[in-house]
Amino acid sequence: MQFITSRTEALDILNRFIEKDISNYNAKRNFDFGVKNRSNVSCLSPYITHRLITEYETTKLVLKKYPFQKVDKFIQEIFWRVYWKGWLELRPKVWADFIEDLKKIKEDENYLKAVNGETEIECFNDWVQELKNFNYLHNHTRMLFASIWIFTLGLPWQKGAEFFMKHLYDGDAASNTLSWRWVAGIQTKGKNYLAQSWNISKFTNNKYKDIKLNETAPPIVDKREYKVDPAQITQSKDSNEHLIIFENEMYNDFLEHKKYKKIYFVLLGNENRSIKLSSKVMDYKKKVVKSRLNENKYEIELLDGNSLTNFTETSKSFDVIYPCVGENFSFFKMLIKKNNLNINFIKRKEDDFCWKFSNKGYFNFKSNIPIILSTFKLNSI
Repeated sequence: MQFITSRTEALDILNRFIEKDISNYNAKRNFDFGVKNRSNVSCLSPYITHRLITEYETTKLVLKKYPFQKVDKFIQEIFWRVYWKGWLELRPKVWADFIEDLKKIKEDENYLKAVNGETEIECFNDWVQELKNFNYLHNHTRMLFASIWIFTLGLPWQKGAEFFMKHLYDGDAASNTLSWRWVAGIQTKGKNYLAQSWNISKFTNNKYKDIKLNETAPPIVDKREYKVDPAQITQSKDSNEHLIIFENEMYNDFLEHKKYKKIYFVLLGNENRSIKLSSKVMDYKKKVVKSRLNENKYEIELLDGNSLTNFTETSKSFDVIYPCVGENFSFFKMLIKKNNLNINFIKRKEDDFCWKFSNKGYFNFKSNIPIILSTFKLNSI
């Protein structure tokens, strides 16, 4: 299994999935047949995470060929990503607390055995190696992995979420952090996700059997409450001369009507990140950014965290495509405060519209998907 790094190739993969495999998605999406057979899922998440392609154009292309009822599970999975992102935007302290929690947790012997795939659970060990070798895990397997990590191995969910972020090509602050919280039983308080031997056996096509797991563990208790408190993002109608784009917003289709003197792509190195990414993930991000440099018609310069810092010491006012709550925004907020910057954040109108439905649970969000589809003319059938 190999992941590509250009928008053109990502669109090709999306179109092939729509033409050949999406019809099987509803029935087979939960099966993990191994790295050599991923035809039952799209594997688009690394491209959507970096927005080489967006959730919205993906939805539009799918619904151009199929009615919603035929592909409803796939569309809902796409919008889970949008929902998680909106949920975290409305409660940014969840991310801040997660990062602070990590600083206090020690990496003991049990943790080291887990991340090295040296536990007594065969499927878990195999998934550790798969994650490190291919930088991807099937979505259902991620839930099973997280459940084993938390409830059978007894490890902190925060360190598991960090481990995923270090190694996943599609590591996303919202989807990853909140999914781990959900498995633990603190996202929906009192409702945890417990991996069961029969479930693993069924959905790995009987590859693993008779797995010894803690199948009766109570949910993790976290008494912290998070009220809706969206980050205050200032936007104006006036454009500045310069534009900053972080590596998780690589398709700037909604900017074509704007003229910039100079555009900068930003890829933070590990020295500017709270969670240090593996060398393979950093290399993948570099290739994604370079592919967009080659595909783009604008004059663009690549900056790392240090050169961005230097830039903000002389340029105080510029446009930034809003990078969302996570590593990029945390770093940039620090620069805003340090250098007294006057920033005009630019957000996708689709994001802004969708995120307001993330104030409650996903079922509330799900009920509004038809409104989202019609508002942005995504359901073209």
